[in-house]
Amino acid sequence: MLTAPNENGRPLFSAHQIVPFYLENCPKIFPHTRYGTGCGGVLECAVNLQRGLRGPKYDGEYLREIVRKTLGETRLHQTLTNVVIPTFDIKELQPTLFSSYQVDEHPALDAQLSDICIGTSAAPTYLPPYYFQNQDHEFNLVDGGLAANNPTLVAISEVTKQIIKQNPDFLQLKPMDYGRYLVISLGTGCNKIEQKYDAKICGKWGALSWIYNNGSCPILDCYREASDDMVDYLNSVVFQALNSEDNYLRIQDKIEGELSSVDLSTKENLENLVKVGKSWLKKKVSRINLVTGLYEPLANAGTNEEALKRCAKLLSDERKVRLSRCPITETPQ
Repeated sequence: MLTAPNENGRPLFSAHQIVPFYLENCPKIFPHTRYGTGCGGVLECAVNLQRGLRGPKYDGEYLREIVRKTLGETRLHQTLTNVVIPTFDIKELQPTLFSSYQVDEHPALDAQLSDICIGTSAAPTYLPPYYFQNQDHEFNLVDGGLAANNPTLVAISEVTKQIIKQNPDFLQLKPMDYGRYLVISLGTGCNKIEQKYDAKICGKWGALSWIYNNGSCPILDCYREASDDMVDYLNSVVFQALNSEDNYLRIQDKIEGELSSVDLSTKENLENLVKVGKSWLKKKVSRINLVTGLYEPLANAGTNEEALKRCAKLLSDERKVRLSRCPITETPQ
């Protein structure tokens, strides 16, 4: 939404338009039954479980419709800045990364943004996998979170590969020159409570309980949290080892209860999520403790909002420098 161009070559959406878009469309993407709000009614839980055993919880038709309508026929190479979007191909059983850096070398990746977005949104059990063809290549895609629930390392790797390939845009950089990297990693909240699962109880579970238990999927919960934490941990280790820790900003915090639901799209829950996001801006910048694995506020680092403003200033200054060097042929990065 931020990198797709409109008819004037500007971003299709401004940042402040995105929240209203979600508030309007989420209830239609994740409609709830007449049995309740999707948050624990006995009858609805039974209906959802039965539906989940038969097929995806939602048909995904409205999501596909609104994505196609919004993005039109725009293709990956047309984005206003370089992007990389992870997906997972279930036919090949391997990740597929739609990177604007790769479209010249691999033309099949230059798909319509709508197809890529529908594919990377196809969360198993919630939405059906997505099939499409491009350049005679077949894609059978599901949620990119299976490949990279925290895609920060994917983004860093794409830039590093371009440096290794001696891309003219990066000739002055070295692969380990992390002092020139600026990474902003935005989490969507982690459902971490003191004791979510108990080994004594889980020891009695079979396959069904690991897949569906009390409205959640324990095996996916564990996978997502482990993936998120390990990526953040590895990034923190590398940036600190290279004395560039201030160039890596991770904003993530705990969310609990209904707020942690993947698909609870009631007006109340969506508005509460907006409030949570705004509250994160006011919290102090935190960094993972490499010994305990817990996030700890940093002294004299200010709030997340202040840190984001500093990053925005750095990006703005860098863009001005690049424009002054090459005002006509400058390629956005």
